Amino acid sequence: MKLTKTYGHLKKELDIIEHALTEAIQSDHEILRESSTRLLQAGGKRIRPVFVLLCGQFGNFNMDRMKAVAVSLELIHMASLVHDDVIDDAPLRRGKPTIKQLYDNRVAMYTGDFILARALESITTLSNPSAHRVLSKTMVQLSAGEIEQIKDKYNWDQNLRDYLRRIKRKTALLIATSCKLGAIASEVSEHTAQKLFRYGYYIGMSYQIIDDILDFTASETELGKPAGNDLLQGNVTLPVLFAMKDTLFYKRLKDTFSDPEEVTERDMNQIIAELKKTDAISQSYRVSDHYLQKALNELSDIPDHKAKHTLQSIAKYIGKRRS
Repeated sequence: MKLTKTYGHLKKELDIIEHALTEAIQSDHEILRESSTRLLQAGGKRIRPVFVLLCGQFGNFNMDRMKAVAVSLELIHMASLVHDDVIDDAPLRRGKPTIKQLYDNRVAMYTGDFILARALESITTLSNPSAHRVLSKTMVQLSAGEIEQIKDKYNWDQNLRDYLRRIKRKTALLIATSCKLGAIASEVSEHTAQKLFRYGYYIGMSYQIIDDILDFTASETELGKPAGNDLLQGNVTLPVLFAMKDTLFYKRLKDTFSDPEEVTERDMNQIIAELKKTDAISQSYRVSDHYLQKALNELSDIPDHKAKHTLQSIAKYIGKRRS
C-alpha cells in the first residue's frame, strides 16, 4: 500500500490546496514563475498539508483557513529544498534536474526567497497571533538547522545528540508545526494541539531516520538520486553514526573521504557494502520504531475520530516503509 492510500479520502481538499499552490507561485517575472512551477510539478507527497487537514478535523474545520496554513507550510518546505540543493550542489531532486542545475545558484536562491515570501503572504490571512508565533519560531529553528548541517559536513566526530538535534530542525519541527497549526486554525484545545504537535514531532523524527536508512538500502530509481548521496555530500546520518562504531568501517570511511572531491562511484559502492555488513541499519530502524511508538502514544487519549485513525495509519505505514 502507498502512503497516499492512507489519506485517499482527502483528495478533494488536497486538489484545492494543489490549485492554491499553483496560484501562489505565479509571478510577472518569467524565470521566477517557470522555476517555481518546475519545482511544484516535480511532485511530492504533500505530507505537511495532509497533517494540517487531519489535525484541523479535531475542531471547527474551515477549508479557507486550512488552505492558508497548508499552502504556507508546503511553500516553506519547497523553499528549503531549493536552498538545500544549492548548498549540496545537487543536480537532481526526485529524479529531475534541480533549479540550480537548470538555471544557476543565484536564480535558485532568489527562487527560494520568492517562494518563502509567498508562504508568508499566505499565512497573513490567518488572524490568530499564536499561529504566527508558532510559525516564526519554527522558521528560526529551520534556519539554525541549515547552518548546523553546513557546519557538520564531513565531521566524523559528531555524536547521536548532534544528529537528532539536526533532524529535529531539518524535518521534524515543520511536520510538528503542520499538526499544531492545523489544530490552532480549527480552534482545538491547547491540550489537544500540544498532543498533535508532539505526534508530528515524533513522526517527523522517524520519517527522517527512515529517509536516511533508505539512502543506503533503496535503489537510485527509488530515490531519484544516487544511493549514498547524503554521505557523498558529507552528511553524517544515523546509519553512518552506528556503523562508525566498527573501527574497520571508521578507518575506511576516513580514508575514502580524505579528499571528498576524489571519491568515485566505486568508492561509494564499497562504503555502502561495508556499512551493510554492520548492524547499523537494524539499529537505525529500532530508533525509528521508538519514535513511532511515542507518536502513537500521543494519540491514545485524543477523542476517537476518523482523522485519528488516519494519523495512526500514517504512523504504521512509515514504520514499514522500505522505499
